[in-house]
Amino acid sequence: MKSLSLLALALLACLALSACNNKSGNAPPQDHNMTAHAADHAHSGDHADEHTTDEHLPKLEYLSSFNDSTELYLERPPFFVGQPVEAVAYLSRLSDAKPLPAGKVSLILSGNGKEQFYRKDTADAPGIFRIPVIPQTTGEFTLSLLVETSAGSSRHALGSIPVFADLAAAAAAHQHHSHGRKAHGITFTKAQQWRNDFATTAVAHGPLQPSIRATAVIKAPADDETLLLSPAIGILRPAGRLVHIGQTVKKSQILAYLAPRSGGETDQASLQAATQRARIALAQAQRERVRMESLFQDEAIAEKRVLEARDNEHLAAAELRVAQARQGQLTGNDGIAIRAPIDGTIVDLGVRAGALVDEGDLLFHIANTSKLWLEARVAETDIARLGSQDVQRLTGARFTIDGDNQPVVIVPEKNGRLIAVGGVIDDSTRTVPVIFEFDNPGNLRLGMLASAQLLVAAKNHDGTENSLLIPTSAVQDENGMAIAYVQLGGESFERRLLRLGARDDAQVAVLDGLTLGERVVSRGAHLIRLTTAMATAVGHTH
Repeated sequence: MKSLSLLALALLACLALSACNNKSGNAPPQDHNMTAHAADHAHSGDHADEHTTDEHLPKLEYLSSFNDSTELYLERPPFFVGQPVEAVAYLSRLSDAKPLPAGKVSLILSGNGKEQFYRKDTADAPGIFRIPVIPQTTGEFTLSLLVETSAGSSRHALGSIPVFADLAAAAAAHQHHSHGRKAHGITFTKAQQWRNDFATTAVAHGPLQPSIRATAVIKAPADDETLLLSPAIGILRPAGRLVHIGQTVKKSQILAYLAPRSGGETDQASLQAATQRARIALAQAQRERVRMESLFQDEAIAEKRVLEARDNEHLAAAELRVAQARQGQLTGNDGIAIRAPIDGTIVDLGVRAGALVDEGDLLFHIANTSKLWLEARVAETDIARLGSQDVQRLTGARFTIDGDNQPVVIVPEKNGRLIAVGGVIDDSTRTVPVIFEFDNPGNLRLGMLASAQLLVAAKNHDGTENSLLIPTSAVQDENGMAIAYVQLGGESFERRLLRLGARDDAQVAVLDGLTLGERVVSRGAHLIRLTTAMATAVGHTH
């Protein structure tokens, strides 16, 4: 009987110590006092019988708790009255999920009309506090942990726990105290969490603005962009200072001169000759019209001849105006004046000053970028959510550009408006364009690619839907399935299949797979997935 009890006691002590020692780099010293206490109970022979086995003995409890500032993962051995044991608290800051570097912690047993405080003033290592505990009386106690830092204090409520009189009492009560067992699942230790970019977030319930995801490009409004092309073959010459990209220009401002090629139809001499020919032709047409009107008065010709003479005069006058306009483009010996047709900014140069250009070559690209267009391409599968041609459900848009996570939000009647929704599906991309105009915040360039979310009217009057929400970063795409990793305990996680609803740039609605208050891995979920894959691969090698 004594040998069996000794074996059970030894197993209990080993289990309590090995769980702490299994923490990489943080193994606590062995507790010789607890071993001696177990031996004393074994020698008494009155508190355990030969049928007491390791399965009936209490083991380490693993307790997890979150408050407004910290996460607690507590390893607690069984408590026996008057016997020293050590509880290990792993504390992480919620702000960055990193170990709490310093502070004071107090483990508190409340019951029997008083509170027992067991305090640790310094961390044994960042985030790790080993707290010595010597329970004073037996019974059921409320367990809590007080954390005190320079930023303030907070408390973790850990529920009810027993303090046993001896091993026999512990074995008898063990069947009724199964809470706090280590959760099964994917193991990812605190040391691993702290070494990596890792965090968890609670599943929340709240409003979400439904949206449609789309790729988009930044463009200039149709009326605020122009391409100036060369009207003829010639040499491009500067008009004073050289025009440069980013320069602001005014409508009708001369940007450069085009000196036409000599001997062509647009050099100075040719244009002067064309103007003179047009002037002579007009004079001849005028004389002919006067002659026809005189003959008509003498009833020598039909009225038709007079009308034809008048038409020829009008045509000759028009040709003279065209010739004069073409010649007017030339300023002295400088050539044809190239003028800005709109107010705007030079966003691109087709050629450099002094270059020989062909007719139709791009000279200047001018755009007014105070307002921009977001042209989003909506997939065919989402077109129904846009609404009908007469009643659109779009209420705005938000987008981000590569390299900048700060979203730009377009709010109609405030900083933008909906311009158009395409009515034809593109044959190659199977998308329709949706165009919003918005005020340029100042950091955007034409042609930038963007990840857009078109906001869609929802069920509530404020345009939102109430849903279970998690960060979009918590969702992993595994072979086309939406997956999240749920924290079961401080170091245990579970893979969960999700059914998702609407989303915005930061959150996504969960229709099935999670419950309110559960915690999902919001940063570093790929590390949990990698851990699972590695464990599977190792298992296959055996």
